[in-house]
Amino acid sequence: MSCIEARSISKSYDGILAVDSIDLSVPTGKIFGFLGPNGAGKTTTIKLLTTLVPPTGGTIRILGMDAISNPLEVRKRIGVVLQQPSYEPTLSVEKSIEKYAMMWNVDKKLQKDRMEDLLLAFDLQDIRKKKNDDLSIGHRRRVQVAREFVHDMDLLFLDEPTVGLDPSARRSLLDYIKKRVREGLTIFFTTHILEEAEYLCDEIAIINKGKIIAVDTPAELKNKFGREKTIKIHIDTIRKDLSVLLQGIRDYQIDYNSGTTITIQSHSSENILLKILKILTVNKIPIEDLSVVPTSLEEIFLTMVKNSNVSSD
Repeated sequence: MSCIEARSISKSYDGILAVDSIDLSVPTGKIFGFLGPNGAGKTTTIKLLTTLVPPTGGTIRILGMDAISNPLEVRKRIGVVLQQPSYEPTLSVEKSIEKYAMMWNVDKKLQKDRMEDLLLAFDLQDIRKKKNDDLSIGHRRRVQVAREFVHDMDLLFLDEPTVGLDPSARRSLLDYIKKRVREGLTIFFTTHILEEAEYLCDEIAIINKGKIIAVDTPAELKNKFGREKTIKIHIDTIRKDLSVLLQGIRDYQIDYNSGTTITIQSHSSENILLKILKILTVNKIPIEDLSVVPTSLEEIFLTMVKNSNVSSD
């Protein structure tokens, strides 16, 4: 069953399409990643799906409800953490969570239990009495995300939730998100950190210039678009003559930062490697190290966005 069903949704501002007739289908109980460069249409799409702005065209169903004609009903069952900072300067950490619980009419006893759980899960116990205005950017962000989990919801939109977090806090948040999804929550997740998407998401959509250019699992995106392999050959000494010896061979580069490193990146990396190894052997050039680096999701993302820009120009 789909938690989100959007068909041909568009949004234009002053005649400029920010979102250009996109389709989205997000399965229930999964983490759906939504990736794209700055200005690609991610935040506008989130505002459409969370009923903050109406679409110029298309249909949106959230949790089985028509989000365009029933926005208030949709809002009762979703949570939203937007990219922009949001905090109450004069309230303490625990008072912020308490206020949010009251806004959502959370039962008094449940409020207390959930607050303690969230303070523990987000490592906020030691600063619970501190005012938000006195917190670091990372701590404010933790409070902003933590308070959203104080109420019941079926679907949560997280727009760049780890901005400002250190690596340890970031991993703790990602693991907490995974835990909540195992309990039945659905997450719509945007990030600029591709390692996060790969670690967290069951499925990923990539948007560029308002259009969806790919939707698949991280593994399938790698299978489809990550056929290039990166192979590195390291030689202990600096060999400035290598470019002459390797003349005529394509898809490699040489750097001399520490000895000599030949980097091959191509769909036919293995064939190029064999040719280079033959030349190195003939010229009695010893190899210090050889490694194969699989194509990362970040490399695939950058390549797809670049190709999309070229094809649309």
